[in-house]
Amino acid sequence: MSKTPDSFDDEELIKAEFDEMVEGLSLDESSPSTYLDELEKFEDNNRFTPPAIPKRSLRDQIKDAKNTFIRWKNNRNNYNPDDGAAL
Repeated sequence: MSKTPDSFDDEELIKAEFDEMVEGLSLDESSPSTYLDELEKFEDNNRFTPPAIPKRSLRDQIKDAKNTFIRWKNNRNNYNPDDGAAL
């Protein structure tokens, strides 16, 4: 494949623009922190802390489940309908 003068000029132009962009970059790594360090610090400070759920005994959990089932079973008129997800 032979190169035409136009394609050669385009390649040289692209190469020159790339060299100009790379020339402006600094490879100096002496800064105290990088963008990734700052991002990690931001994540550490803004981490979600779930609320503490109060502990209940197994007996209370079973009693609540039984009462919920009875309320669901006795609700023939569909008064205050729920999707049944809360036990």
